[in-house]
Amino acid sequence: MPSLSNSDELIFFVNGRKVIEKNADPEVNLLFYVRKNFRLTGTKYGCGGGGCGACTVMVSRYNPKTKKIHHYPVTACLVPICSLYGAAVTTVEGVGSIKTRIHPVQERLAKCHGTQCGFCSPGMVMSIYTLLRNHPEPTPEQIMEALGGNLCRCTGYRPIIESGKTFCVESSVCQLKGSGKCCMDQDEQALKNRQEKICTKLYDEDEFQPLDPSQEPIFPPELIRMAEDPNKRRLTFQGERTTWITPVTLDDLLELKANFPKAPLVMGNTTVGPAIKFKDEFHPVFISPLGLPELHFVTTTDDGVTIGAGYSLAQLNDALQFIVLEQPKEKTKTFRALLKQLRTLAGAQIRNMATLGGHVASQPHFSDLNPILAAGNATINLISKEGERQIPLNGPFLERAPEANLKSEEIVLSIFIPYSTEWHFVSGLRLAQRQENAFAIVNAGMSVKFEDNTNTVRELQMFFGSVGPTVLSASQTCRRLVGRQWDDEMLSDACQWVLDEIHIPPAAEAGMVEYRRTLIISLLFKFYLKVRQGLNKMVNFLWQSHRFPDIPEKFLSALEDFPIETPQGIQMFQCVDPHQSPQDPVGHPVMHQSAIKHATGEAIFCDDMPRLDQELFLAVVTSTRAHAKIISIDTSEALSLPGVADVITAEDVPGDNNHHGEILYAQNEVICVGQIVCTVAADTYAHAKEAAKKVKITYEDIEPRIITIEQALEHNSFLFSEKKIEQGDVEHAFKYVDQIIEGEVHVEGQEHFYMETQTILAIPKAEDKEMVLHLGTQFPTHVQEYVAAALNVPRSRIACHMKRAGGAFGGKVTKPALLGAISAVAANKTGCPIRFILERGDDMLITAGRHPLLGKYKIGFMNNGVIKAVDVKYYINGGCTPDESEMVLEFIVLKSENAYYIPNFRCWGTVCKTNLPSNTAFRGFGFPQAMVVVEAYINAVASQCNLLPEEVKEINMYKRTSKTAYKQTFNPEPLRKCWKECLEKSSFYARKQAAEEFNQKNYWKKRGLSVVPMKYTIGVPMAYYTQAAALVHIYLDGSVLLIHGGCELGQGLNTKMIQVASRELNIPPSYIHLSETSTFTVPNAVFTAGSMGTDINGKAVQNACQILMARLQPIIRKKPKGKWEEWITQAFEESISLSATGYFKGFQTNMDWEKEEGDAFPYFVYGASCSEVEIDCLTGAHKLLRTDIFMDAAFSINPALDIGQVEGAFIQGMGFYTIEELKYSPEGVLHSRGPDDYKIPTVTEIPEEFYVTFVHSQNPIAIYSSKGLGEAGMFLGSSVLFAIYDAVTAARGERGLSKTFAINSPATPEVIRMTCVDQFTDMIPRDDPSTFTPWSIHVS
Repeated sequence: MPSLSNSDELIFFVNGRKVIEKNADPEVNLLFYVRKNFRLTGTKYGCGGGGCGACTVMVSRYNPKTKKIHHYPVTACLVPICSLYGAAVTTVEGVGSIKTRIHPVQERLAKCHGTQCGFCSPGMVMSIYTLLRNHPEPTPEQIMEALGGNLCRCTGYRPIIESGKTFCVESSVCQLKGSGKCCMDQDEQALKNRQEKICTKLYDEDEFQPLDPSQEPIFPPELIRMAEDPNKRRLTFQGERTTWITPVTLDDLLELKANFPKAPLVMGNTTVGPAIKFKDEFHPVFISPLGLPELHFVTTTDDGVTIGAGYSLAQLNDALQFIVLEQPKEKTKTFRALLKQLRTLAGAQIRNMATLGGHVASQPHFSDLNPILAAGNATINLISKEGERQIPLNGPFLERAPEANLKSEEIVLSIFIPYSTEWHFVSGLRLAQRQENAFAIVNAGMSVKFEDNTNTVRELQMFFGSVGPTVLSASQTCRRLVGRQWDDEMLSDACQWVLDEIHIPPAAEAGMVEYRRTLIISLLFKFYLKVRQGLNKMVNFLWQSHRFPDIPEKFLSALEDFPIETPQGIQMFQCVDPHQSPQDPVGHPVMHQSAIKHATGEAIFCDDMPRLDQELFLAVVTSTRAHAKIISIDTSEALSLPGVADVITAEDVPGDNNHHGEILYAQNEVICVGQIVCTVAADTYAHAKEAAKKVKITYEDIEPRIITIEQALEHNSFLFSEKKIEQGDVEHAFKYVDQIIEGEVHVEGQEHFYMETQTILAIPKAEDKEMVLHLGTQFPTHVQEYVAAALNVPRSRIACHMKRAGGAFGGKVTKPALLGAISAVAANKTGCPIRFILERGDDMLITAGRHPLLGKYKIGFMNNGVIKAVDVKYYINGGCTPDESEMVLEFIVLKSENAYYIPNFRCWGTVCKTNLPSNTAFRGFGFPQAMVVVEAYINAVASQCNLLPEEVKEINMYKRTSKTAYKQTFNPEPLRKCWKECLEKSSFYARKQAAEEFNQKNYWKKRGLSVVPMKYTIGVPMAYYTQAAALVHIYLDGSVLLIHGGCELGQGLNTKMIQVASRELNIPPSYIHLSETSTFTVPNAVFTAGSMGTDINGKAVQNACQILMARLQPIIRKKPKGKWEEWITQAFEESISLSATGYFKGFQTNMDWEKEEGDAFPYFVYGASCSEVEIDCLTGAHKLLRTDIFMDAAFSINPALDIGQVEGAFIQGMGFYTIEELKYSPEGVLHSRGPDDYKIPTVTEIPEEFYVTFVHSQNPIAIYSSKGLGEAGMFLGSSVLFAIYDAVTAARGERGLSKTFAINSPATPEVIRMTCVDQFTDMIPRDDPSTFTPWSIHVS
């Protein structure tokens, strides 16, 4: 490391404020810096790797060469502060604030209902805002592109995109078909004839303030002067462990590279940053040539284009777009191939940070661009102190052959990309788990040159990414094919030879081995077709006599990738009764109470709370073994490190370390990978994390190690006794049916991926062993219980405060209790406040998620599709401790018939105990997994009877008031209504016919449709778990403080409670304030889950308000025309209490498992959804074309919030059933620990057309006849799963394969591709499973 007496001053601006940092540390990133140093907490930590967009900010720089200011989005978690010299940073607080004025972007995101939990909202705002700074009137396509790097787990994206589209020139509410007018207008007459009027407007565009670009903050003139200073000098920043050097001339850079040959060159930090964070790489010196003019240029010659290595991928995209417009088509084939890949490569933030030179030089094995550059014969221009040289960007370079690589003192100066020629074809191809912002599973760059005017191969190049440790070249195959005709025989040899040459070992990292082998030749086939099409066009153009055989018309669709369309649609709901008081907000689409604060970043989440005196940070040490004895824990090295206060183990727990079977700290043995063994408390998180790595644990493995359901069944490893319900005589019925089928269905788990990871602030009090906790939870009472048990104190000493959570979805019901107790024990031992924030990878590892499920069924039915008998058995993977697994299983068994009446029905269920982290509550609570089994056997019956699945569903659906299998009476009329409307309004049968016609014309693309009905239950079978309390205070100025026991998780519970109080007290919502949920104010509150938050807390709030209004009645009667404030003053003067506790006893539900009967749930929610997909049989990609959802909402208290819940749940369900895939090693290690490895839907996955309709019904048991809709939409996402299987069935039918095949979930690209069996899947080599250990396994 250089010996430096002092550091230079780092000068940059944040939100117009000059920052002079005298001690800039290269290891500190912008996210940490603005949050800690400036308390700008709107910029959020979501993943730490640039993959989620929660920390998006805008960086602006002045270019002295062009005299222009360049604004671009970045992920602050990857931006070292030392890279910001001379830059202006704008965070969400700099865009607008409720304290000054909010910006139109913030206002519209909030008013369009584009925020729910609000954790991702500042990032969304910054992405749209940055786009508007560059394009004040963007196109819808630009909005989609700008949001591609931002994840949201709550909304389903539709309202976020819609808020962005309001800035587009031709903006309308639904923009259906670009007509610019609402598609509902034409049906007004028809609507009048209906019983209730239907509304489609969730917000009023007339309220929006206009965007005025002239009012944006100016770029600081001082930074312009600094940029134009001719006497710039090298900058050096000396950190605690590292040095950052910024050269200002090329010679200076080369000098530094010669002196520090191992120092990485850092421009965008998109490669070095993640390697430091996730792979523990360490670099004592960083060299950052940011802004060096010699690296930023584009020059064009007759042969091609040279692009400077310093160009970001976004700048590369702009340069290529310009060249493609300027040059003849035949010369730009390589450029167009690059542009296609650039559109989906990462997100906009990463494309604006990563540079061309960095991408080329780092030679990533997954690179989308390098294979194309190699196929296009690009050259790398290198420079060092010794001089310049050129090396080909070819196979040896990409395979990192030493003789073809950069020398340590060399840097990439530029890349030369030659023009393509007439008889030269270049293509880039890729397939990823989702369309955008995902590493490719396999990608390829291919090019072929022909002898002029022939189809004889003169030169062929094929490069494949993500198939090995480097990009691989199929050079031997290419050599053997030179001189061959471009025909089917050549293709057949090429496929065979490529498979021989590009060998993916059976145990290869990332798994999917057979799929990746298939993709290699499937992509080759696509290239083959594309070239044949190109040859035909050229020959047709030149002369008719030399025509090559045409591509079969049925094959043409294989050439097209799925386009990225801007979604459109309508939301329909019941209008408010015109006779309702204008002041009464119930039934109106009221904006989320915190929406504006979400959009300005001023909504305070737990980690946004200011740092406390003597506060310590906690880092976890987790087990690396699934089942082992702990021999020793050596903490000596960890304790010796700077800043470390203590290491906390099981020995430090004063009370219960094992409470109700849930273990805080592992003691003597570990029972899963990811179990917390100890924690380290230190003065900074960096110090705590560093020390945690130094804790040495010695293990001795214990047998058996049980990971999968199958292994649990082998070892009779269960957590609870079996649950069963039965009606009729199943065995007898099986004897009198036409057919019997048996099958099994595997449904894998799901990660919650709430945007805010588990976060706890534990504060020990000086007196009486009191402890205060601030955290995001769905169940503060549970946290209080576990903390009190761990500390061995009464619960009355423990106060849990919950203001809001950044998403939860069930993942914050039980887990915060465990983590809260761990924090409290650390706070108790150290005597200091403890801040405990799980990093995304630790959160995913420790807290687990949805239960994987195995369903086995036996079905007896008649040839006409009537099902007479069902015997179904469910096994769920509970993990290593009880958690919520028993209740999840009970729900599965009770709900296991879905919408179908089966006269002879038996369902069994059991929870398997395995050595995985304990699975827990997740939206839908078992229903989304179990109903896949039900719909799968319905499909299997339909296949056997040669009927449509929808026909079999119709035949067996409940039709009149009936009893469930556990003898609870219900009326299925709303179910029938949703089903009927869904079939009619979605034009299902007409579209099914159109899909069949499409399928006949297309061999490699297939369309499928599916309609799924739903009978979903609300609440829980235990009455005491549905009680609730509320506290309402009226103050002398007439303002009202409302407190209840429910938790605000983004679902808008607080907003609805304000609506309830407003109606009951007959005052405007602006009078009512709702601050937080606390165990101090409302004791013993139950969990906010099961879709019953509004039901139970609303009743309690209503009760409290009615008590107060009863007290006020005598005063109101005396002065009926008086004002609210006057009545309150009078009440006080008459000594009438203005505070009331409201209480709701709960729904009187019950379930007797011995008798197998009960009124288990207060009511049902019904629905139906129809989805249409298109699949690519060659790659396994799919595109969701349209979804129609019909949901029985009864009467919606707030249609905007309820539609948001339904859409958000649907998209989360769609992700669960398609692209979300958790990968475990056979040893029980979770591989999927962040957004790079686990793909939730992005803006590109949502339906191109998305229609949601609320169907009206009566529900007198619930408040205002409403229904809980938080979870019901989740299962409707399975309409996408079954639409995919419908498309796969069509493909298999055309190939002469059985229409009956395993239907499992998720239907990933791998599953789709490998189920569409064809000549390519038949061609790949297969491995004997007994000869290797796979990289990952299924645990269902």
